[in-house]
Amino acid sequence: IEYPKLKKPKTVLAGIGKETGKGSEPGTPGAANGGRVAKNNRKSNLSKAATAGKAGDAASPAPGTPGTPSGAAAGPSAVAGNKRKASAMDDAGASQEKDDQVPIVKVNGEDEDEDDDGQGGEDTPAQDENGAGEYSKEREIEKLRTSGSMTQDPHEVARVKNLNLIQIGKHEVETWYFSPYPVEYAHLPIIYICEFCLSYFPAVKQLSRHRTKCSLQHPPGNEIYRKDNISFFEIDGRKQKVYCRNLCLLSKLFLDHKALYYDVDPFLFYVMTVRDEDGAHLIGYFSKEKESSEQYNVACILTLPQYQRMGYGRLLIAFSYELSKVEKRLGSPEKPLSDLGLLSYRAFWSEAIVGLLLEQHKTGAELSIDDIASRTAFQPTDVLHTLQTLNALKYYHGQYVIVLSETVIKNAERAMKKNRREIDPRALVWKPIHFTATQLRFL
Repeated sequence: IEYPKLKKPKTVLAGIGKETGKGSEPGTPGAANGGRVAKNNRKSNLSKAATAGKAGDAASPAPGTPGTPSGAAAGPSAVAGNKRKASAMDDAGASQEKDDQVPIVKVNGEDEDEDDDGQGGEDTPAQDENGAGEYSKEREIEKLRTSGSMTQDPHEVARVKNLNLIQIGKHEVETWYFSPYPVEYAHLPIIYICEFCLSYFPAVKQLSRHRTKCSLQHPPGNEIYRKDNISFFEIDGRKQKVYCRNLCLLSKLFLDHKALYYDVDPFLFYVMTVRDEDGAHLIGYFSKEKESSEQYNVACILTLPQYQRMGYGRLLIAFSYELSKVEKRLGSPEKPLSDLGLLSYRAFWSEAIVGLLLEQHKTGAELSIDDIASRTAFQPTDVLHTLQTLNALKYYHGQYVIVLSETVIKNAERAMKKNRREIDPRALVWKPIHFTATQLRFL
């Protein structure tokens, strides 16, 4: 049996003083003066004694130890026995030998723990939990706090969809993407969402009990627009955290690029509803930063699937630019846009720009790209990209001119004949909110 090296020296009480395990041959002066030798050798290393014991065992076993297995008597316990004999304590020899062996077993256990730690024993689980490849909600929130971006971690995009169906109001909607709802709601066949406060429940009975207590009939916040049965509510993410977080969790089910679902303080939410006798029902919303260095007027925009292809998405976009006109700023949605968002914005930009050009063509007035941007509140880059998409920029006599094809004109005239909902600026009762430095201190 090969004993492992000891981690640190251990001292054992024996005889008059403490002995260190550095042995002396029987009959030597050190053995005769047991107490004095132990005192002088107090600082000796126990590991050296174990090494010397193994070396002596390899040469020849010590006389008088025939029953010791594999020469282990040459170790510290045998030396301790000789010193106890020299110090006239033969009456307690047997019991003292057992006591001397206890520290050796204890030290061996500590060495085994140290070897396990070196191989990642006890520290490995904690290291795996916070590994670099695993998505961390805390790290993502910190990234949002420092950057203010709405672009999601690419690892989060690849997460498997955890919910299949939701019931909100009278509609059962199939989800599209993963959303970080609590673990206990994952993989339920359906979850039930209150359409007014957006709280979520695993059973319809719990939702019914909640509806008897929930007093909301519309989103919390200020109603800043009302025309016919359409209303817009402005909600501060810092004042209505629970509602805004629930709204972000809901929208994440239908947006693959969205990352904001917890830190809602830096954003304002504009929720569009349709009213009936039961209350104001959520149609969609868009959010914007309270202070955007890039002059973005939309950070995230969504129309719920049950209300898509009804013109509500176009109404949301038009309302965001109406707010920009009141602010006297040029606005643009935050990039990158989702596929559906890009199609919606391109259609809205094209219709607005072509309509303005046709209107000015009747009067014979000329318009530049900057003129179009100032009248529509679009960013000049968005105007330029839209004209390029329409193939309306032509080089003529050393300069670029805007030329609309017959196909573009016919499509625009056909769209104008449709009975569409429009934003009425007179129905908007709103003033831009100016936040102080203290109110913008989100970090």
